[in-house]
Amino acid sequence: MIPKKSLGQNFLTSIPARLAIAEAGHLTASDTVLEIGPGKGFLTRALLDTGAKVIALEKDRDLIPLLTELCASEVTTGKLVIHEADALTFDPRDVGLETGTYKLIANIPYYITGAILSRYLSEVNQPASMVVLVQKEVAERVCARDGKESLLSLSVKAYGEPKIVYRVSRGSFHPVPNVDSAVLRVSNISRIRFKNTYHEEMFFKTIHAGFAHKRKFLTSNLKIVFPEAHLENLFEQHSISSKARAEDVTLPTWISLAQALC
Repeated sequence: MIPKKSLGQNFLTSIPARLAIAEAGHLTASDTVLEIGPGKGFLTRALLDTGAKVIALEKDRDLIPLLTELCASEVTTGKLVIHEADALTFDPRDVGLETGTYKLIANIPYYITGAILSRYLSEVNQPASMVVLVQKEVAERVCARDGKESLLSLSVKAYGEPKIVYRVSRGSFHPVPNVDSAVLRVSNISRIRFKNTYHEEMFFKTIHAGFAHKRKFLTSNLKIVFPEAHLENLFEQHSISSKARAEDVTLPTWISLAQALC
């Protein structure tokens, strides 16, 4: 099968990386995995070997017959269920996946990494955890390895606990990409940090306003959300410097600022 550039296909070929991803999922025979982009089944095989049930979403219809043939016994027993579907529009409820009842595991095409993370972390029926193979720089940004937060890192940390668990060299794929990758695990996914749906909405409204102009001080960016006098009081209450930028503010403080809007 020739990888399709239009779908961002870079097939994993490294056995150690495959095993690292499966192990990061902490899978047992009682688990259900939602795998995005199974491709030729290289990672799918490792997931099935744990005894878990796998629901695979494959957008490329040309790959489905191959995957069905390679995993014929698991398809027959129902351990592997293959859906031709776009992961960005797929609804887990359509296959009976309720909140916290499944784990998402995927080798994500680089160009939709942010969209996939956002889509499933904010999904009505969230996965219990996620293990995703992504571009190394993206994984480092999610974990704020440089000590600076971003829209991406805050959006992920609001729902779970991200951690880089394995690094994957660019030579571990076919075709070989121009960047290295990393296995990112997001554990304990929930909405526990938000008091209600409105608080959740205000959190994202607040951080988007805060990061709207990265070179500006946070006070200037948040004036479109908070009255200026109220903003000064909030900054004083949360010990935020008047010269702070959005990247300097921690998740708990953002959560508290959003709550002030509720």
